[in-house]
Amino acid sequence: MTKEGKFGVCYSVVAILPIITGTDKAILRQKTAPVSRVTKEILKLLKDMEETMEDAQGSGNALGIAAPQIGQSLRACLVRIDDKILPLVNPQITWKSNEQDIMEEGCLSLPDIYVPVPRALQINITYTDTKGKPQERGFEHLYARIIQHELDHLDGIIILDYI
Repeated sequence: MTKEGKFGVCYSVVAILPIITGTDKAILRQKTAPVSRVTKEILKLLKDMEETMEDAQGSGNALGIAAPQIGQSLRACLVRIDDKILPLVNPQITWKSNEQDIMEEGCLSLPDIYVPVPRALQINITYTDTKGKPQERGFEHLYARIIQHELDHLDGIIILDYI
């Protein structure tokens, strides 16, 4: 997103936001509010979240970020799928496979902590895209795990809850 400044020069208005860290932060433990509609402000928030995610671990190592992690109690998150960032607004899991695996997970809000977490190997979700259109999609293995992790954040759950 750009804005025209003095003398007709365009500049970026993307921000890198501070990531909320620690186990005692109330916003990380709250169920988030649904996004009523995708507005310019929501699109700006998603872009800022993307920049924050990219900056957080350098060169694209972060796999996702949820709005509560940057201080916003909104049902929105970003996930890295096939080296692209997929914004999910109001995501919901509509189906989970019974088959699970357990892998260690880390979290931007809990630096240097890794916890073995059981997750469904396959999921189906519904979400709203950045154009405000409803979407349905299935994911498996690592991508299913990333989405389940981020949706946990939207429900006030952190990886330490799996211990």
